[in-house]
Amino acid sequence: MPRVLRSNRGFTYVGALVMTVIVGIMASRAAVVWSTAMKREREVELISRGTQIRDALRKWYRVKVVDGKLVSSQTPANAGNVLAPPPALTGPPELKSLLQDPSTPGKLRYLRPYCLVDPMTGKDWDEIRKEGKIVGVKSKSEQAPVKQGNFPFDLHPADFEKKQKYSEWEFVYDHIPPPTATGGAIQGLKTSSSPTPTGTDTSGGSDEPSSTRRSRFTKGNTTP
Repeated sequence: MPRVLRSNRGFTYVGALVMTVIVGIMASRAAVVWSTAMKREREVELISRGTQIRDALRKWYRVKVVDGKLVSSQTPANAGNVLAPPPALTGPPELKSLLQDPSTPGKLRYLRPYCLVDPMTGKDWDEIRKEGKIVGVKSKSEQAPVKQGNFPFDLHPADFEKKQKYSEWEFVYDHIPPPTATGGAIQGLKTSSSPTPTGTDTSGGSDEPSSTRRSRFTKGNTTP
């Protein structure tokens, strides 16, 4: 009897050890999944805030995107069928100036305060400057992004796709995505204005007259 008890205790110990290992593996995998999910959420917020800052800079510089080009929003876009170039304006002294433009009479607000915080680091953005002017922002995070493609259509692919660090994602106000090759009617599909060839039926793709098919379908299925 003592030997049986010792054997049962040994089996219980091994079983508990196996269960501990299994629980540890499951917990580690759950932690990885949770960490990845949280990272994706921060990525979405990063894109959202960065895009808002980019749009705020466009408002500051009084420009807008028309037909895939950056033009002045202070003059008609198609004056004389020529797109007006963006005017040369002084850039904001700091990103906080986008919260309330001191150069305007009504002190326009282009941005909300929470957008000034980089969601990946919880700190300030890294400013991108050109000729001393702020033209965009990027994160200071050196982590590898989870997202590598399928970015919003208004972001230039060269600024985001296949980047190794979040610090390589650049939200620049004058970066316009290239025009896509899509547009117009889809090839191979008939429209309402397309004539139907004589002697053919579009419902089934067969050359057999539709009246013959209807007679075959109704044969034996008529109601008394």
